[in-house]
Amino acid sequence: MTPHRNIGFVAAAATLLAAAPLSAIFERWTWLVQAAIVVSVVAGAAALSRLGRAPLWGQLLAMLAGLTLGLTWVFPGGTELLAFVPTPATFAHFGDLLQTSLQDMRAYGVEVPDVDSLLFLAVLGIGAVAVLVDVLAVGLRRPALAGLPMLAIYSVPVAVYVDSVPATPFVVGAAGYLWLLVTDNVDRVRRFGRRFTGEGRDVDVWEASPLAAAGRRLAAVGVLVAVALPLAVPGMTGGLMNNVGAGPGDGSGRPGQGGSTGRIDLFAALSGQLNQSERFDLVKVTTNEPNPFYLRLGVVDDLRPSGFQARVPTGQQVTRDLPDPAERAARGVGQRTYRATVEVTKNLNMPLLPVYAEPVRTEGLNGNWRYDPNQQVVFSNRENARGKRYSFDYVRSTFSQDALRAAPAPPSESAVMRQQTTRPTILDVERLVTHLTEGRKTNYDKVRAIYEYFSVENGFTYALSTRNGSSGADITDFLATKVGYCQQYAAAMAWLVRAAGVPARVAVGFTNGSNTDGGTYVLTNQNLHAWTEVYFGGIGWVPFDATPAASIPGSVRSVWAPDTDAPKEITPSPGSSAAPGAADPSAGPNEPDRLDKDADQGLAVGESGPTRQDTVWPWWLAGALALLALLAVPALRRSALRRRRRVRATSPVATAVAVPGQRGQAREVVVGVDAEAARADAHAAWDELLDTLVDFHVPVDGTETPRATAERLTRETLVEDAGAATGVRLLGRAEERARYARDPLTDAELQPALRTVRGALVARASRRTRLLAAVLPPSVLIRWRTTLAERSARLVTTSGQARQWMLRWSPRRLLASRPAR
Repeated sequence: MTPHRNIGFVAAAATLLAAAPLSAIFERWTWLVQAAIVVSVVAGAAALSRLGRAPLWGQLLAMLAGLTLGLTWVFPGGTELLAFVPTPATFAHFGDLLQTSLQDMRAYGVEVPDVDSLLFLAVLGIGAVAVLVDVLAVGLRRPALAGLPMLAIYSVPVAVYVDSVPATPFVVGAAGYLWLLVTDNVDRVRRFGRRFTGEGRDVDVWEASPLAAAGRRLAAVGVLVAVALPLAVPGMTGGLMNNVGAGPGDGSGRPGQGGSTGRIDLFAALSGQLNQSERFDLVKVTTNEPNPFYLRLGVVDDLRPSGFQARVPTGQQVTRDLPDPAERAARGVGQRTYRATVEVTKNLNMPLLPVYAEPVRTEGLNGNWRYDPNQQVVFSNRENARGKRYSFDYVRSTFSQDALRAAPAPPSESAVMRQQTTRPTILDVERLVTHLTEGRKTNYDKVRAIYEYFSVENGFTYALSTRNGSSGADITDFLATKVGYCQQYAAAMAWLVRAAGVPARVAVGFTNGSNTDGGTYVLTNQNLHAWTEVYFGGIGWVPFDATPAASIPGSVRSVWAPDTDAPKEITPSPGSSAAPGAADPSAGPNEPDRLDKDADQGLAVGESGPTRQDTVWPWWLAGALALLALLAVPALRRSALRRRRRVRATSPVATAVAVPGQRGQAREVVVGVDAEAARADAHAAWDELLDTLVDFHVPVDGTETPRATAERLTRETLVEDAGAATGVRLLGRAEERARYARDPLTDAELQPALRTVRGALVARASRRTRLLAAVLPPSVLIRWRTTLAERSARLVTTSGQARQWMLRWSPRRLLASRPAR
């Protein structure tokens, strides 16, 4: 059955409006453009199938075909026919996008950049919802049930948005749903016939009935409550998931902030961030370890041709028992347990918590935080580190050179060998590694040869003015120029170690900051750093820091990886700081014992200083002023209308003027008032009276004559005020003469009569009625609602005429009109 009005297009538009909350997820509006294209194709396919009188299952198949064509057009795989006809390779491309989206959903935080996999997932979901909404609203004529798939769209930002769910997109989505309900209701009324009141009076389809008015009020109240309740209850101001993002990781230098984060790429965040002149605190850690090693933040171990990238961590909740490294301790490995307390400032906004390696027990963290024993990082998909305070016990492992030499090589089929030795093949790098490791029998000797290669004696220096990155070209340039900073030292060593067949990765964290009393270290943006970790069979991951120690504030060296640039007679002890040639933990970048003029400022996460809480009250004040201005619009409109009518209602009376006559005698000439002007004055006064009655909730019957209305008011409302009764009779007589008499009333004082009647109505009204009449006058609101209904009716009529014109060119009608042969 073809609907009288094409509800299908209204359903498509309502679906797009319901998708408005997704604007809080994506950085740009690409998703909306793509979704609009796909939904339009789906709606067009549904309309064509209904023109052909297809059954419901045929309409469903047509919409699914339209969804497939739309997705093929928007997300081509390069193998399509005519640019939009899918092939088997296209569906394989769709499968790859879906598979990639599962990983990207965990790797990105809101707001999400334009990533094809996530855009495809969002557009596919919106298109599927458009199909369901069309089936429910048009095919089954159950538009109320269409709210369920629309609600599924809004559940996405509720689940992942940071800090608070925006209210405006929800209102937009609710408006689309209400539009669909109203459209279906009007269509049903038009199908059934005409509406009548209980008294038998004909009612237009757009005229409000008591039941419909009650439904609209309930809908408006429901939307207001749904929007206002989360704002009023503090516990409901956040989404189900908090911030899961780090910094943008694009070298922009902006601190990570909730709601504006991208892929968690710690290694990429090192690029271009080492020239920060301003220092700001990120972490304060207190530990009972005398000389702690670096505080870990994350791991970068996925080496691709474009460079190192971070893998998505996986693990168990930190509230459970964590793996104990003592169970796998090898001979020659010393282990001691220490305790640390960490306080994260609001300047570090990441889904990773700084911890020392190998934590065994945590306090102060809930089940939303997890520990990955492979990467040795604490992470969360639901919260961020900003402002967290927690404690943990950890095991500090020290290694002897003999133990590392005796460590067996991991099995070639093990996961760590498959993942952590993968690297692109670069002939220059392979030849260099072969030369460095020639004659070395054990993995430790190979790693130590590579580690000692990055020394001042071999021509390596520290500088900031180098290319950023960790791709093959960047590493090759670094090895050729031998000038770089911590990112390139760590990445280059990890690359060369992998080329030697030994698993290696890059760790990112903090060097030791300024030490205060009680073993408390204040770690700033200039303490962020990157170093290399190498895996030895039966032992685990062992740290090596190839960056020149003298250029790193808070640098730490060890017995298995000593400072290669220190004087030969000085032998560092396990866990001790680099000797006099190395920088003191509290030494600044400009100390005279540096190896060069540039110092490693660490991983700077801010370009203009720490993240500060913006002052909130100006925004609240601006919002309050905007709300007051919006609320004042009806009152201002009513005041302007009353003022215009007051000017019109002050009618001049007829006057006699003496003019010279014949023979010098004066005669009187009566100057009257223009009849049309007097008639307009009477209409203006009467309209003002009716609006005043509406404002003060006095019933107005449009079927009454002005005299009947005046008598009813005198009899029911203005009984105790004789002056007001006289004034309303005068206004009624003036309006009656203006409507029906040849000569209107020209000598009446209409404005004083209006003031008298209004004063009497104000005196008898309640305080609430007077307040509403002044702030939100019902006469203005009703007039606006009527105007909106009339314009909507004209729009409906125009669209219906257009549809009828299109039906004239229907293939079915054209074929039926062909003469038989």
